Amino acid sequence: MKMQEIRLIAKNHGIKTSRITKQNLIKEIQTSEGNFDCFATPLLGECDQTECIWRDDCLTQSKKQAVA
Repeated sequence: MKMQEIRLIAKNHGIKTSRITKQNLIKEIQTSEGNFDCFATPLLGECDQTECIWRDDCLTQSKKQAVA
């Protein structure tokens, strides 16, 4: 998901979007929705949250972090 779309979702949740990374902003949104702030944390690319709107970006980011 593009950062502009994420910022819009965040603003709809009353979250300030300036000076915050994509990863941290998504975690803030997850928390405000009452969910776990688990973005980019799945181990070995496994996640049971199949309906999560962040899933594709999450798994991609977690793979990048595993390589680094």
